[in-house]
Amino acid sequence: MTGVDVEDRKAAPLRRRGRWRTAVAWTGAGAWGAWALVRYAGGDRWPGVGELTAPALALTPYAAAAAPLPVVLALLLRRWKAAVAAGLAAAALAAAVLPRAAGQGQPAARGPVLHVLTANLQFGEGDPARLIRLVQETRADVLSLQELPPEAVGRYERAGLARLLPHKAVDARWGAAGSGLYSRYPLRALPSLPRTQMAMPSAELTLPGGRKVQVTAVHPVPPISAESARDWRRDIGELPSASGDGVVRILAGDFNATLDHATLRGVLGRGYADAADRAGAGLRPTWGLTRPGAPPITIDHVLVDRRCAVGRVAVHDLPGSDHRAVSAEVTLP
Repeated sequence: MTGVDVEDRKAAPLRRRGRWRTAVAWTGAGAWGAWALVRYAGGDRWPGVGELTAPALALTPYAAAAAPLPVVLALLLRRWKAAVAAGLAAAALAAAVLPRAAGQGQPAARGPVLHVLTANLQFGEGDPARLIRLVQETRADVLSLQELPPEAVGRYERAGLARLLPHKAVDARWGAAGSGLYSRYPLRALPSLPRTQMAMPSAELTLPGGRKVQVTAVHPVPPISAESARDWRRDIGELPSASGDGVVRILAGDFNATLDHATLRGVLGRGYADAADRAGAGLRPTWGLTRPGAPPITIDHVLVDRRCAVGRVAVHDLPGSDHRAVSAEVTLP
């Protein structure tokens, strides 16, 4: 055996170890890079895979929180190019997520203040007494309810809802399909949104002094199968735009979507702002806190005409429901 053969035999384990380190470093960088790519490229809109990418994208804040891990790993393995790639992916995810906790600039709105409250009742099982207290504590002027079955309407109204918010536009349906709007001020029911799977009633609210606002209770189906993902995109796509005709519109409900879904960001691009995002509360979870093993995510929203200013936004526990209620103080333009 020559000296060269001996040296090659000694070097072989080092080469294998080097290839292993390279593979591990680039696997981490590639995984987080792929997540960032899917998020920015609107993977929830991709036909054929939306039922896979949409639920995953709801976890983007967790991916962003863990994004430093592949950077550190690549540095420990001394794979500098992989560390740079992982760092770029981490920066991209941070840029998508962190602004929600920082808040945004506010427009110079000088109109009336409207207090909005939305709550998913989980098949009408949300505690009536707690819901009434939330209406009182948040001074809600308009309440959007989702998963409102017919048999639950009387229970909530007898608990005091009809007294506090006497005006309503309700489309109660069996199971999770029903929704409703309750208001302190007169409501005029508007035509239902076409082609939506779930009830999403809209109404025109008239404030003292005659100012009018259009409000829609939002509840598309969750995108958990190929068929429901198509319905989810269609339902959200049916929501009215906030720009173009001068009408002030507010959308409130369970969107089954986070700000990491291009489907929801498409609605924002039609003239809306997310109230929690604008107030720096956009990372507060609204679903999953009561489900063992479920990562809490933010799928309940109040979207306001971007000309509106947003004051305090808060989330509230609602016993009996797997969602938290969301309240927002909105100053109209």
